[in-house]
Amino acid sequence: MSGTILVVDDDADMLEMLKDALSARGYDAVCVQRLEPALETLRAQDFDLVLTDLKLDGESGLTVCRRANELRPDVPVIVLTAFGNMDSAVAAIRAGAYDFISKPVDLEALEITVRRAIEHRRLKSELRRLSDHEPPPSGIGSLLGESAPMQRVYDLIRRVATSDASILITGESGTGKELVARALHDHSNRKNGPFIALNCAAISAQLLESELFGHVRGAFTDARNDRTGLFVESSGGTLFLDEIGEMPLEMQSKLLRALQERKVRPVGSSREVDFDTRIVAATNRDIDAAVERKEFREDLFYRINVVRISVPPLRSRGNDILLLASRFLERFSRETGKTIDGLVSDAARKLLDYDWPGNVRELENVIERAVTLTRFDKLTVDDLPERVREHQSENFTLAAEDPSFLPTLDELETRYIARVLKAVGGNKTQAAKVLGVDRRTLYRKLDREDEVRPN
Repeated sequence: MSGTILVVDDDADMLEMLKDALSARGYDAVCVQRLEPALETLRAQDFDLVLTDLKLDGESGLTVCRRANELRPDVPVIVLTAFGNMDSAVAAIRAGAYDFISKPVDLEALEITVRRAIEHRRLKSELRRLSDHEPPPSGIGSLLGESAPMQRVYDLIRRVATSDASILITGESGTGKELVARALHDHSNRKNGPFIALNCAAISAQLLESELFGHVRGAFTDARNDRTGLFVESSGGTLFLDEIGEMPLEMQSKLLRALQERKVRPVGSSREVDFDTRIVAATNRDIDAAVERKEFREDLFYRINVVRISVPPLRSRGNDILLLASRFLERFSRETGKTIDGLVSDAARKLLDYDWPGNVRELENVIERAVTLTRFDKLTVDDLPERVREHQSENFTLAAEDPSFLPTLDELETRYIARVLKAVGGNKTQAAKVLGVDRRTLYRKLDREDEVRPN
């Protein structure tokens, strides 16, 4: 993360040390030694953060806090204070400081606090932007998102939409694979033709064959009339085969032949029928592993996997979570007749910290529920489901609008141990080395967590 930081300290050596430390971590530091020049600099230039000593020559850093909040209320202030001087730290927070750091300065703690403060400022700025109803960002069709992973998806769609190549869309459930398929169709030369979607997992093998290829009267029980299959119905357009990884093996061989010959034979018929359909398939399975395990035909895989588009999970899309939440909030507010202006920043942080195993579909459900339940003009943390409220992020966030959301030292230690264990693949010996404790101490801490963890 980069940013511009105003550093205020009357000690020239301390200023130099802080400037070097911040510059080494990618920040631009502007250093000032006295109060009035610092305030003039703050008036003239936009900063992402103010870092000030509590004791200035003849002045107080608390004045910097108060005046900075008047001049630039969106810019967080971090105060440096003598170690153990908690009264001064509390006074700084009351004066509007975002956080404080004890002297002597631990550079690792400084970096974490600075990064968290700048991230907090940008989060609040993003929430203001979304609440101002700016024009929707560039996207394709009903797909929405500004993140780099989604930009790669958009680029692929634009590059392959006008071809007739078969496309395989992969991604977890709820990521929007059908929206990608529709965007491919809408930007293709076949956009005036039909777009037909079929969930291959929802139909038995016998019925699936009839759905795709059609049937003639009397081909099986209840086949009272001839029926045209989806391959022929979608001629001139796109046939979207969702969850193709769940297709029974006996159907896979028939599908392969149809794709190779560009003909289908309706069930019970001896006559073949031509079709002119573009095939777009999708799966949430690890299709490569399914091919290796002989659960999916390799020859069919290569037939449908001419171009692959991987749709990213929501958890990897950063602020797209807030963008999507904002759009869902607008929609559900309109549908329910409620006037809801947005989310409080703590609720937004909860949304960003959550893992979203159900992806965009789960986020949509969460926002609909929150809009239905809320009694306020902004969504709060209490409006979110328990699984989102109680989710423990690996990021240590100390600043909050409500002090009840500040973690205890035990919670911080528990989260940090979990983060280290995850980083070393669960190896407790290695985790103990990283944490700087012996294995017995680590085991004791883990046992303590198990004792207090609810069943």
